[in-house]
Amino acid sequence: MSHFVVFLRAINVGSHTVTKAELQEIFNLSFQDVSIYKQSGNLILKTDAADAEEIKRKVENRLREALGYEVAAFVRTIPQLKAVVKLEPFKGHDKKGTSFLVTFLSNAPLEFPLKLPLTIPKSTAQVISVKGNEVFSMTHGGGEGGLPNSFLESKLKLKATTRNMNTVTEILKKFPERSERKTESMDED
Repeated sequence: MSHFVVFLRAINVGSHTVTKAELQEIFNLSFQDVSIYKQSGNLILKTDAADAEEIKRKVENRLREALGYEVAAFVRTIPQLKAVVKLEPFKGHDKKGTSFLVTFLSNAPLEFPLKLPLTIPKSTAQVISVKGNEVFSMTHGGGEGGLPNSFLESKLKLKATTRNMNTVTEILKKFPERSERKTESMDED
């Protein structure tokens, strides 16, 4: 069995509100060892399935059945998230007053159409780099945290969800035994 992290896009928007307890109940029937980290949009789960696309479909279908509306899911393995952090995409950037963000894309574009780094129009938010289906950006307060996600979705014509890099790092720290077990099982093969 492997552990996966599932980032849910816009699970609690508009008139929709889903609690951690409700999500736990929805997914305990389909997966094992389900945890919801911080907000209800961060799931950590265990499954026999090895294909991220299969897990994505299963999560999205369960949410549609239980909630009655569409919620996009972005599935990553613990090793994939470790690789994202290991990239150190923000190395050398001033940390004071800056939020470092990673946007998870539904697919990696064949060719990234934007010249980076770039500043999002009418803001101080910057998109600085891309690696596969993750895009890295920085915001500087003033409620700009949501800008990279909507900007990237509109320019790339892909679904996306954005998390603070601190959240990704905290997930890896909070669930170290999961990443270690995954590594051990990979070493045994």
